[in-house]
Amino acid sequence: MDKIFINGLTIQCTIGFFPWEKEIKQTLVIDVVMAWDTSLAALNDELDKTLDYAAISQAIEVFANENPVDLLETLAERLAAYLRAEFHIPWLRLTLGKPGAVHNATTVGVEIERGQLEQSSSNKAN
Repeated sequence: MDKIFINGLTIQCTIGFFPWEKEIKQTLVIDVVMAWDTSLAALNDELDKTLDYAAISQAIEVFANENPVDLLETLAERLAAYLRAEFHIPWLRLTLGKPGAVHNATTVGVEIERGQLEQSSSNKAN
């Protein structure tokens, strides 16, 4: 299966458990890898037959800002479900990082995988 990815998407949103965190926007850094058969888009150079990473990037930012939560784990789960349903993505790996959240760490975060990776036709024969 082919994969389309977005790495290092930086957004500002409200996230956090502490009362002061609910009053500010914080930076999240998001990576997403999505399974997709890119051959149909490549055949005739057609954007509408692939995943539009610009549209997905915008959707991630809007979703995060319209759905504030306390935990990165909650945002990851809800965002993964939303992306899979909205863009018909069979499998994805989503990483959410919160830089500066822990004093001695560059970033902390969560990574989840949801859905099923399909085997390519050559792998199915084996």
